[in-house]
Amino acid sequence: MADRFFPNNMPEFINEQHPQTTTNNLLYLPYNSFSEQLKHTALNLKQTIVMETWGKSGKRLNDYTVYTGALGTAFLLFKAYQFTQNNKDLDLCKHIVQACDAASFGSSRVTFMCGVAGVYALGAVVAKQANDDSLCDYYLTRFRQIKISKDLPDELLYGRVGYLWACLFLNKNLGPNTISSNHMRTMTDEIIKSGRKLSTKECPLMYEWHGKKYWGAAHGLAGIMNVLMDMNLTEDELEDVKGTLFYMIKNRFPSGNYPSSEGSESDRLVHWCHGAPGVALTLAKAAKLFGDEEFHKAAVEAGEVVWERGLLKRVGICHGISGNAYVFLSLYRLTGDVKFLYRAKAFATFLHEKSAMLISQGTMHGGDNPFSLFEGVGGMAYLFMDMIEPLEARFPAYEL
Repeated sequence: MADRFFPNNMPEFINEQHPQTTTNNLLYLPYNSFSEQLKHTALNLKQTIVMETWGKSGKRLNDYTVYTGALGTAFLLFKAYQFTQNNKDLDLCKHIVQACDAASFGSSRVTFMCGVAGVYALGAVVAKQANDDSLCDYYLTRFRQIKISKDLPDELLYGRVGYLWACLFLNKNLGPNTISSNHMRTMTDEIIKSGRKLSTKECPLMYEWHGKKYWGAAHGLAGIMNVLMDMNLTEDELEDVKGTLFYMIKNRFPSGNYPSSEGSESDRLVHWCHGAPGVALTLAKAAKLFGDEEFHKAAVEAGEVVWERGLLKRVGICHGISGNAYVFLSLYRLTGDVKFLYRAKAFATFLHEKSAMLISQGTMHGGDNPFSLFEGVGGMAYLFMDMIEPLEARFPAYEL
């Protein structure tokens, strides 16, 4: 199991009141100095990512998605624009989204991360920011024309909740009811109905994807519950969401980690997509929504698993250190405890100081798509930007 992660030999906590300002180690710098260095690195890395994913492609796209494709680069550029207000970032983002729109023609995938909903939702928001109302209207029209197949699964990457997340993204950025609550309610009904079909006495909602009952954020319960908590649910439906999360807490591994799927006995994965990190983000959200101490406690306990086993030998957001760092940022927002901000700082420092060397040595996997947002250094650059204002940080395409 230890072959999946590096031992975490970093101090449990370093008091910001007594930093060692003479050291070059980022971990010991005051937070302002630390975040400035990360910002500088992130903006330089952004340029490399743009060149590798856009400049070298001759603007011909094989992969248009947020997850591993050019739309992930656009998402990173939009993030950079929000920090720098550099219109060049916004203009380039707009051009890349337009290329993704062309490349996605005829695609049947409908989610934010891996489908056309991501193209149209991000396109509309970027166009609005650029004061291009006609282009914004074009993308919104395209979004509203998306056809949802009856046999669509329920999960996040390719299914119904992945489409609903795009609706939420639009409503957050363009205003409530940009996508009507009635439309989202129709989709929510289908998701609840589907989950109740596979329910048991112990678990009120259960879902299958490719024949497996997954638990994680990407394909299973954690991701589905995460989006359902943003819907207008009835009391019965809210109780089903709570009951499902309680079931997961009750049936986690003795280590505190979570199975990747129902009945799995393999306590190996500590990723956003499978295991404690993605579940921790969902539990932190549940703790805020329901005010339940058990959710709060379980979120913190999942965070302990990430601290102990989360320095993965991968760099990315989906199944790497960059994604795992977001657990601590989420727990920092939930608790206000600076220990969690320090832990996010520690993971980011590890990436900043060691990832390039470890990847070049072959000790760390740079990702099958090494410059992408979810598998590669695109996610690391996004994290570094988020570290600048940690209370505003959100796991991309998962937290709102």
